[in-house]
Amino acid sequence: MIIYSGLLALFCFMTIVNIASMPRLKRKEQMSGQKLSVLIPMRNEERNAAAVIQSVQSIHWPNLECIVLNDGSTDRTEERLIESIGRDQRFTIVNGKELPEGWVGKVHACHQLGKRASGDYLLFLDADVRVKPVAIIEAVTLLQKRSAGLLSGFARFPARPVLAKLLVPMQPFFVFFHLPVLLANWTKWAAASAAHGGFMLFTREAYEAAGGHQSVKGSLVEDVHIMRNVKKAGHKAMIANIAPSVTCTMYETNAETWEGFLKNTFNGLGRSKGAAALLILFYAVFYVAPLFLLFAGYWLPYLLIVLQKLLVDAAARQSLWYAPFMPLSAAAFIVLLLSAMTRPVHTWKGRTYSNKKP
Repeated sequence: MIIYSGLLALFCFMTIVNIASMPRLKRKEQMSGQKLSVLIPMRNEERNAAAVIQSVQSIHWPNLECIVLNDGSTDRTEERLIESIGRDQRFTIVNGKELPEGWVGKVHACHQLGKRASGDYLLFLDADVRVKPVAIIEAVTLLQKRSAGLLSGFARFPARPVLAKLLVPMQPFFVFFHLPVLLANWTKWAAASAAHGGFMLFTREAYEAAGGHQSVKGSLVEDVHIMRNVKKAGHKAMIANIAPSVTCTMYETNAETWEGFLKNTFNGLGRSKGAAALLILFYAVFYVAPLFLLFAGYWLPYLLIVLQKLLVDAAARQSLWYAPFMPLSAAAFIVLLLSAMTRPVHTWKGRTYSNKKP
């Protein structure tokens, strides 16, 4: 039990080091004279269309264009966009082309947006992301300071459904715990990469050098793969703590949460059953077992995993009330990963993708 608790204490220390190493966006009021292209792919996003347009309209940036691609929506997305944009000449709505074979839907939409963009900086935003007015100035300032070609980060994730409260805050947990942040941000080692596709800020030079979204056309975790390509092309890529300035409400129902995580979880491991099995064993032993040990009278392991989760939730601006439920979050993740491993295909927004290794 001493060794077991010692390992959990070590995990807490590793997490503290990563939190301290993760750069934050800092307030910067000076505006750049360079052009910013905000690029938003949308497919059946009527509930988000108006709010994301309003968020982009509030951005402090003098030379801004926003291109929204309507990717075959069957709901009122286009109507909401037209109403929200009004006569704002900075905004353009384009209709997406038919999805070619071998492409993932969102990746193809981003590819089309990248081709149309004319900015010096390209910011790919998801429709469920909201940014504070100075967030982009802050992000570009950090990008320039580090001489990087790509900046991504994990937003604050308000969670409404029960399953989302368990699973969504695990995204920053995985990054703050497992990613060697110093290596990820200060070297061009491609394997040390993590990104969130909802907020991807490129310099045009780095985006084009990496081959754009065409280079990851069949990827369901294109954010990580394109970050690796940026590094391979000789540019720095970095991840920052953007939670104080950016929010992302990913899912509105338990079913959406389940399907969304099914799409990404196993693919994020390279569809490796060996890696998935090791991760399942790791989280069962270190993050589910402490709950049973608590009932057996061994309270220290449970306190340590709750402390680790509290540290991450505080850094990521998540509700601190989630931390005591860490064993349930880990159990939900294990069930999710097992389900993703055994499902041959999955469907997202009306499109079906294979879970088999190419």
